[in-house]
Amino acid sequence: MRTLVWDVDDVLNDLMLQWFSHGWLTEHPACAISFEDLTCNPPHTILGVDRAAYLESMDRFRRTERALNMTPNAEVLTWFREHGHLFRHLALTSRPLETAPDVAHWVMRHFGAWIRCFGVVPSRPESGVPVYDQSKGDFLTWLKLGDALIDDSTENIRQAESLGLRTFQPAQPWNDSRLTIGTVLQQLTQLAGEP
Repeated sequence: MRTLVWDVDDVLNDLMLQWFSHGWLTEHPACAISFEDLTCNPPHTILGVDRAAYLESMDRFRRTERALNMTPNAEVLTWFREHGHLFRHLALTSRPLETAPDVAHWVMRHFGAWIRCFGVVPSRPESGVPVYDQSKGDFLTWLKLGDALIDDSTENIRQAESLGLRTFQPAQPWNDSRLTIGTVLQQLTQLAGEP
């Protein structure tokens, strides 16, 4: 049985859209930028702020009730219900370590029937916390598991491909993919039938 490695934010959920709509625009009501204008991630340059200001805003949002209770991507959840049993699954996220318990709880609450493993690569160094991995590629190299990665980050896709994993990148404003999440899910279903 093949193992799929799932990015959480912006694949299983729509964190960036939720943050932009209910965090950033609430904090900056005069902002004339649309979500589709966020053509790089992190988007601080497009937003006209330094990286620290963007991270502070995102970190505040991650602690809100709205973030803790985000609705999972409906297409993905339906796919899991219909086809999830055909694979083993691992969630792999990169975010501040202090927010990992919340997102792990979110993953298990919505996808725990299928996703039984959860990995995190801290997105920023923290004092007193050992650094095991600098990237998802490092994590996957250590883990030595996974047949495919589903991720919105072009860099994570590149690293996974260099390790020989199949990759599926759902389109987001900050990547060049043209694959809708529906197309990605169709391709994953086809993967289950391949020898």
